[in-house]
Amino acid sequence: MNMGLNDLLQAGLKMVGGMDATPQAPGQVTQNGVPGDIGSALSQAMRSSSTPPFGEYVSQLFGQSTPGQQAGLLNQILASVGPAALSGVAGGVLGRLMTPGQTQLTAEQAAQVTPADAAAIAGAAEAQQPAVIEQVAQFYSQHSTMINSLGAAALAAVVSRMQSPTKT
Repeated sequence: MNMGLNDLLQAGLKMVGGMDATPQAPGQVTQNGVPGDIGSALSQAMRSSSTPPFGEYVSQLFGQSTPGQQAGLLNQILASVGPAALSGVAGGVLGRLMTPGQTQLTAEQAAQVTPADAAAIAGAAEAQQPAVIEQVAQFYSQHSTMINSLGAAALAAVVSRMQSPTKT
């Protein structure tokens, strides 16, 4: 049986917090949510022990992004940690793509980075600068349709935090 995204999210919401996504379907929450709320909920979900590690989130999102979005994501990470700190990560992919003194990637350069490379880069950046999670979450809150590419449990965590009255 092939479950739709909303079915998966409903199941994920029940597993994560025993909550029901009604009255708004999870996709509607991410599409209609305020970017700051989405970013905050996404960063909390990325830090949750009940969801995949940060690098896996980035890998999923990166793989579903356009080259421009991929460049934006990687540039957020580079701005947090600095290109020199990440030049040797993921087999040195950034060191090969970037010229000395370059601080941002172009869409063409970002398209040469694999989702696995992006996961390694994100994991290394998180180890050096944990606040990178919030910056990545805020970036993707501006591209909320990409959040729908996350797995059901991860999306359920995002939605449950957005629907929570405390939103901590």
